This record gives sequence, C-alpha cells and structure tokens, in this order.
Amino acid sequence: MAILLMAGDLFIATAQDTSAAKALTMAEYEKAKGFSPGDLDKDSYVKFENAYILDRNDFGKPYFITGDDGMKKRIDLYKLIRKEGRAELGTLIFYTTETGKKYMACLPGFKADGKVWEKYFEDIHAIDKEEKNFVLKLSYVLSRELGFQLYRASAVGAGPGRDREAGTYGNDICFPGDMQVTMGNGGTRMLKDIKPGDVVTTVDPVTRQAKTVKVKELTVHEEKNYALTRLLLLSAQEVGHVVRLRSLWLQATPNHPMLTLEGEKKMGQLVEGDKVLSPDGVFTVWDRQERAGGMQRVYNIVAAGGSTFIMNGVVVLQKPGTFADAKTGVSH
Repeated sequence: MAILLMAGDLFIATAQDTSAAKALTMAEYEKAKGFSPGDLDKDSYVKFENAYILDRNDFGKPYFITGDDGMKKRIDLYKLIRKEGRAELGTLIFYTTETGKKYMACLPGFKADGKVWEKYFEDIHAIDKEEKNFVLKLSYVLSRELGFQLYRASAVGAGPGRDREAGTYGNDICFPGDMQVTMGNGGTRMLKDIKPGDVVTTVDPVTRQAKTVKVKELTVHEEKNYALTRLLLLSAQEVGHVVRLRSLWLQATPNHPMLTLEGEKKMGQLVEGDKVLSPDGVFTVWDRQERAGGMQRVYNIVAAGGSTFIMNGVVVLQKPGTFADAKTGVSH
C-alpha cells in the first residue's frame, strides 16, 4: 500500500503548493464515486455540478495491462479538482475489464482525513475480491505515474520534448513495418517494402510443409500510437553434451492471431512457456512485454493462399478474412 499512499501524495504535491490544497472530505469522496466521463476515449476534461472537474491531461493516455491470464485491463486516471480555488482533491481511477465491465475508485490527496483513506482502502480491497489482482495492477500503474512525475519534476525531465508520448491505441491486427518477411526464395524483406505480386513463404500448420504464395495486397493502416506486444522466444537443442541456444523476437498488435502447439492464441494472450512454430523448430515464449509503440503505421499482407506467414523467423497466422483460396479467390 506504500505505493498507493506515495502516489496520492505525489499527484497533489507536484501540481501546486500543498499549503493551498484543501482536503477531500468524506462527503466529497462519496460524491466523487458517482462522477464518470461519458466517453473515456474522448472526454479529457469534464465538469460536474458546476463545482468539480475531472482532468486527465496530465496523465496522458490510458494504461493497458495484460496479466498471466492473458486478459487485458484498461486503467484511466483523472485529477479530481474542486472548481473553487482550483484545489486538487485526489485522483479518480477508472478500471475497465476485457468484457467492458467498469470499476471506479477515488484515491484521496495526502491531506485527506484518515477516515477517508480507510474508506479508500476498503473500497479497493472490495474490488480486488471481485476482480483478481486489481490492487496489484493499480499499484503498477501508480508506480509508473509516480516515476514519470518525479522525472518531469527533475532538471532532465523539464527539458523540451520530455512530455509523455502522445497518441491513441489502435485495434488493427497488424505488424510494424520493420518486421522481416520470409520471401519465396528464402531471403527476407521488411514488411513495409512488400508489394503486390511478391512471392512469400507460407507454412501448413498441420504438415509444417512450406510453400510459396503470391501477395495480393499490402494493407497499410494509418499512423497511430499502437499498442504492441513484443515476444522473446528461445529454443534449446541438445546434441550429445552440447546445447545450442537460439533466440527470436517478434512484435505485433496484441490481438494478432498466433499458432501455438495448444492451438490459436492472440499475441497478448501468450504466456511464458507457450510454444510457437518456426521453420527451424519449436520456440518457447521466454518473455512478453506490452507497450505503446509510438506513432507509426502498421501493415498486414493479403495473400492468394495459405493461412500463415513467416515474420522475423516465426510462423504467424494471417489476419482472419485476408487469405483467399488460390483457385477460387474466395476469402476465408
């Protein structure tokens, strides 16, 4: 709980002279739990009762967290401001599950009475009982915010171009343009340089036999700050007393379909120990990280056949609905 206390202190103290900040009362705490932006994607500054303001501009974009269960949660943070005197009272936390269910908590400012803090801890523990690891994920997000606020307040962080990354998370199923595609001749080419008519390699998921298919189209999605999942994959092959270690890495949007030995999974659902295919054998997921990739375009190949590509040496499934039968041209 130390992180939660420190974060409440920091979010208020870094914004203004703490001597001028008035404490969040119990009545305001209960009232604030009824405040909610109409659209978390659009509403960054909202007024309530002409007396309170929710402002998320200092916090930037939402956090997306995928746990060991592969489920993605979203956390949005808003400052709670009393309009009179522009007193910052605390931070409102909006937690959205993968099914769209929403939870809300109000982190008090450090000057709030102990009774208010006790109520806050009761409330987040109640959510934690219903939504597994809620407190752990909230602590992670508040730790990240605490670190950023300290960085911004430092001499280094105060320099130009030190604002947090701008942009939005996209929902397109694609890869960054610098991923290497295995071509029909065995060579590789950056995904962004693929053109219609190029011949690429596909691998049959059942027989694991490779063949070539022609590219019909390279789909290019607009520049956004896409969420990206990065996998580190390892393979260990033993020959006598010699062990050969190999590593591969792959980046894609978290919703891109992957082929594992246990069946199809999305990139963001893979966990350490999952096994994926490569033309060179089976590789094990050693580490998975999810982050904002920065402003960029993302790409996807539409081919005339097959259901997979080889991207950065890893067999990946084509985006659903983008591959067609070579004879009939019917999409699948």
